Amino acid sequence: MSAPPPSPAADTGRRVSPMMILVIGAVLTAALAMGLRQSFGLFLAPMTAANGWSASGFALAIALQVLVNGISQPICGQIADRLGGRVVIMGGAGLYALGTLGMALSDGLPQFTFFAGLVMGVAVSAAGMPVIMASMTRLLPESQRGRATGLGTAGSSFGQFLVVPLAGLGIAGFGWQSALLLMAGAALLMIPLALPLQDRPAPPVLRHGQAAEESAGAAVKRALRSSSFWCLFFGFFVCGLHVSFLSVHLPGFVASCHLPSFVGAGAISLIGLFNVVGSLASGELTQKWRRRELLVLIYAGRAVLMAVFFVAPKTTATVLAFSAVMGVLWLSTVPPTVALCARNFGTRWLATIFGMVFLGHQVGGFTGAYLGGLIFDRTGSYDLMWMIGILAAVFAALIHLPIRDPRPVPAAA
Repeated sequence: MSAPPPSPAADTGRRVSPMMILVIGAVLTAALAMGLRQSFGLFLAPMTAANGWSASGFALAIALQVLVNGISQPICGQIADRLGGRVVIMGGAGLYALGTLGMALSDGLPQFTFFAGLVMGVAVSAAGMPVIMASMTRLLPESQRGRATGLGTAGSSFGQFLVVPLAGLGIAGFGWQSALLLMAGAALLMIPLALPLQDRPAPPVLRHGQAAEESAGAAVKRALRSSSFWCLFFGFFVCGLHVSFLSVHLPGFVASCHLPSFVGAGAISLIGLFNVVGSLASGELTQKWRRRELLVLIYAGRAVLMAVFFVAPKTTATVLAFSAVMGVLWLSTVPPTVALCARNFGTRWLATIFGMVFLGHQVGGFTGAYLGGLIFDRTGSYDLMWMIGILAAVFAALIHLPIRDPRPVPAAA
């Protein structure tokens, strides 16, 4: 007697299991990559004190990392689109380990700048959020993409929330050099975590009369001719400006308001913690709302929040309340931005095109970090930078209004 056919429930279970493994691997990879990257600021004080380096020299290496990350992101995306995200992420994990090891063993600022700025800049691009999000988007059905990218973004924030304190404990318990060596070993954990991200595109099988697959160059030209691409690019520029300004300068702003030092550290931790909530909510809303309207709402919310905080009295309560709400809006821009890239330009070259959009984010990040310090040095206050941030948020809300947000085309039978 032949065995009965498998039930639909059992078949669904078999289909869901690989999907869950894929999402868990991607989320943990994103968490580890972001957590390690966000820990480097903890090493400024002990490394400059031990080596006699200037704080500006150390900061320049990290700023160079942000810039190299932005420039190399489209290149890493192009390689991921051709070879698959898994290969690129594993290579990035190796570069993470090499760069961190080089930072630990550097005996001069030029050598440190090479490893922390150039090597780590490429590593962050290869094993960073754009490649991970693009690979996951390609491998999942459209009905699951928004939720999955929300989970990936939330995982990045949770990594920041978890790994940064562990790095701090490592510095306190073992010293900065040993802590960096441990982080280099931890970076290699991304290699097995990336195994499920096998999204190498199969070569197209063309039938008679069927058009050839669009090349990468044609896809890039099509994107660059699209007004929607430039709206996403400049909107993400504003996101990067806000994120870097607050990450680098919020503790200093808190100190300038004569509040206790723990308030600045608590503010950064709260942003990371509440971004988990914001990213998950954004991922769910990306599946239900128009992505364009969601981005308009997020940037308009930032403008209102920053304006209210600017005029409010600066107390411990107001700083922590601002940080919690800003955390909800922090990286909630990522799921709808990825979804709009996929909707407008397809998924075949998604890592390349989203990498180009991400370049705008990193240029904005370099601008926010540098401009905040320049304004404070010139004026002794961050007031002008806060006003620039508010106006930039209004600009970002408005520039997303013309973006095309086409509805998905039903799959052919």
